[in-house]
Amino acid sequence: MSLGYVTIEKMKWVLVGLLCIRGGFGVLAQSTDSKGLQVRPAAAAQGASATTAEAETLRGLRKQIDTGHADEALQRIVSLRTAGPGAAGYRMAGLSRMEGLALFAQGKLREADTAFADALVEDKGDVESAQMRGLTLFRLGRPADAIPLLEGSKGKANGGDRKADPNYVLALCYIDTRKYDDARHAFAAQFGMEPDGAGAYLLAARMLLRREYLPVAQGFAEKALALQPGLPLAHALLGEIALAGNHLEEAIAQFEKEKISNPLEPSVYDRLGDAYGRAARYTDAQASLQEAVLLEPNSTGPYILLGKTMLKQGDALGATTYLERAVKMDPANYMTHSLLGQAYRTMGRTEDASRETSTAQKLQTASEPKLENLH
Repeated sequence: MSLGYVTIEKMKWVLVGLLCIRGGFGVLAQSTDSKGLQVRPAAAAQGASATTAEAETLRGLRKQIDTGHADEALQRIVSLRTAGPGAAGYRMAGLSRMEGLALFAQGKLREADTAFADALVEDKGDVESAQMRGLTLFRLGRPADAIPLLEGSKGKANGGDRKADPNYVLALCYIDTRKYDDARHAFAAQFGMEPDGAGAYLLAARMLLRREYLPVAQGFAEKALALQPGLPLAHALLGEIALAGNHLEEAIAQFEKEKISNPLEPSVYDRLGDAYGRAARYTDAQASLQEAVLLEPNSTGPYILLGKTMLKQGDALGATTYLERAVKMDPANYMTHSLLGQAYRTMGRTEDASRETSTAQKLQTASEPKLENLH
């Protein structure tokens, strides 16, 4: 075929095709703008490639942090900032967040707070950094400072699969700043409850008891009963609150009310037995705890309390029966070993007593919380 039959337009596309085959489409493909000037999509492709590389770097850093190699992640971050693209304090988007996560994993909370703050300066819409800074401030004992961060990111996905629920932490911040109704609403939202319903009041009372806000917890539990008389476990919770305040007769009365309305709940018999025992009503305690065992034979609590009750009654042999069973069910409970050591000592089994006492001391030491290095 002669060249006379090939138009200029066809020749242009033949040449483009050949060049693309030799050099690759992304490098040589060109077009012209409205003024006839050449536009090079290759530059955009390079930018996209850089973005992809940065995303891969961040994924790698997160994997190191999540698998327990926070120190290696921090070393990599330092390396990127001193020798990364463009160097001179290279700041990849998301790098400060990764630094915060690594420092948080190491328990360096003050440094983590600074890193998350930097991340939020870089990107005000960084939900994970906002949530993690809120959690960090809460753990630093600054709940009032944590609240705006957690409120601002409430209901938003953080994309980071963090181990702490920001909504729960927000509710705890409200409790610690005496915003009890806000806390109730936050807990209700987390559990999908009506914020001013009986369930929300009872749930908030449980959480308040856990943090030892006893008068407020009692008021919320009583409000729950007022809204819904006969609400399951409401009397039981009031009993636990009374027991925590060492108001033994009130605790017993509340647990007995719960037993009448909720006769198949094993924990009620367990807690009632504990209250009887503290009030030195050992026969009643033994009966209630044995009922708890019948309803829930796989719970160690009633066995331990039965052993303690039998020891109070001077029946060391009976105590060992229950305590040995409890040790088999949960050998890591130091209280069980301690009580069993007392029972053996009373029976004259000094070698067994020494062994159990030593085991109890080791387990107790291992279970004691370690103070975090807050720097």
